[in-house]
Amino acid sequence: MNPLDLLIAEDQHMVRGALKALLELEEDFRVVGDVATAEEALALLQRQPVDVLICDIELPGVSGLSLAETVQRRWPDCRRVIVTTFNRGGYIRRAVDLGVDAFLLKDAPSEQLADAIRRAAAGRRTLDPELMLDALGETDPLTTKERRALQLAAEGCNTAGIADRLCLSEGTVRNYLSGAIGKLGAHNRIEAARIARQKGWLY
Repeated sequence: MNPLDLLIAEDQHMVRGALKALLELEEDFRVVGDVATAEEALALLQRQPVDVLICDIELPGVSGLSLAETVQRRWPDCRRVIVTTFNRGGYIRRAVDLGVDAFLLKDAPSEQLADAIRRAAAGRRTLDPELMLDALGETDPLTTKERRALQLAAEGCNTAGIADRLCLSEGTVRNYLSGAIGKLGAHNRIEAARIARQKGWLY
């Protein structure tokens, strides 16, 4: 039986190295790539097929959830396992919506990760029941457009810049930002972005 080919996307060098070392102890796993960004992961996937992608959520640039979404669309046979420090309800709900095969916290035992990878390869999902309860506890109040405007504001774009990126009028952008600020009980767009990110609603 051929080993499962794994790709690790994790921006923290020590964590990535530890994950690789642990997974390579398993006889049925073969780590064919370990990268720090989503862009590097996509470049590797274009060169060779991978059975399972293991990725963090908070990667520099493109997030792990966006990476998982792209992989789902372009390489549907590649299974996706999220391993993260953050058990934020918004992240978990988004991962579930994307149909990821597993969502684990980094402090989970290594045996649990190995089992989740094998289950993913076999077409079975691994989602911690307690994490699922957290995800169901609070609903994201933001619309897609409010979230996108807030994300760009958090990246440093002013109203004109956001309007240009989203092909909208500045007045419409101000309305979206005002709506997001009001829904989150924030005083300004920066505080609103901080609250949304803490809850896992920006990704």
